[in-house]
Amino acid sequence: MSSLAIEKLTKRFGASVAVDELDLAVREGELVALLGPSGCGKTTTLRMVAGFLPPSSGRVLFDKEDVTRLPAYKRATGMVFQSYALFPHMSAADNVGFGLEMRGLNATERRKKVEDALRLVRLVHLAERLPRELSGGQQQRVALARALVINPRIFLLDEPLSNLDAKLRAEVRLEIRSLQQRLGLTTLMVTHDREEALTMADRLVVMEGGRVRQIGTPRELYDAPKDAFVADFVGRCNILSGRRESETQFRTGSGLLLPVDSATDECKDASAFALRPERITLQTGGADGVQGRLKAVTYMGAQTEYVVAVGAEVLVVVQSTPQANEPLAGLKPDDTVFLHWDRKAPRLVPLALPRV
Repeated sequence: MSSLAIEKLTKRFGASVAVDELDLAVREGELVALLGPSGCGKTTTLRMVAGFLPPSSGRVLFDKEDVTRLPAYKRATGMVFQSYALFPHMSAADNVGFGLEMRGLNATERRKKVEDALRLVRLVHLAERLPRELSGGQQQRVALARALVINPRIFLLDEPLSNLDAKLRAEVRLEIRSLQQRLGLTTLMVTHDREEALTMADRLVVMEGGRVRQIGTPRELYDAPKDAFVADFVGRCNILSGRRESETQFRTGSGLLLPVDSATDECKDASAFALRPERITLQTGGADGVQGRLKAVTYMGAQTEYVVAVGAEVLVVVQSTPQANEPLAGLKPDDTVFLHWDRKAPRLVPLALPRV
């Protein structure tokens, strides 16, 4: 495996800038996820790293070796595509061995490497099946084996789970992460799924408009977003615009005063109040809380979501579903409720960091 460095990488399509001077370093054996909305430049970045798309400027380095101008077949990257891109007329084994054949390995060497790769993804027993005879999860694992069999310097994943149903997605997600860690694969992954990114990646790169908004560990980005865009994209978040009234109060645009403890907050010119729904406790009484009116209750199994109007503002609360004999179990729309949170829980952030 190699380390990966991206330096001032830029891609223009005519007057449009898809990726704008992106800098990123991926350590050997690390899994880094590019996360962002459609059109933010994450897939374009991945394709430039793979060699499928030439950059307008900037460099791509594998272990300090400049590979920017090398064609894709000389970079030794293993890529798993969103659509799997399996040859429909070839067996699983032949799909896995195709890259080895193109590299000139003889049949005996290919057979051994293919068997080893299929064993890694637990599909040796299905080696002779065609893609149409495999489930979606099995096809995904064939695609993984095909990418791994060439012993890639960099492992690239392009929305690898988007075609799977929710249950299978969770299972394959764990399989990919376990395989990546066990083999020490240096991996760059593209996803728009925040849960996928949070559970799989060592670090996240949140992108917007071709630029990086923030880089950090999943916990860093979830607990300490630098702006409202990152707070909202990395996980569900109540975001209210306004201004810091004092170190202990934030005033929303509608005039509502909310309790905070911002004495150590880095952003002194905050224009947004960001608070995760699970950091709020909802009660049926308590005059010291923030009073609101319940608008909706949604049962989600182990958790229940409450939508609460507080003055002109609306806050979402998510907490463990109460037992049938608990006061919260009987709540219904228009009931008066009280919201409580640790004053250090809210983040006061700019609505967006300035583009430089």
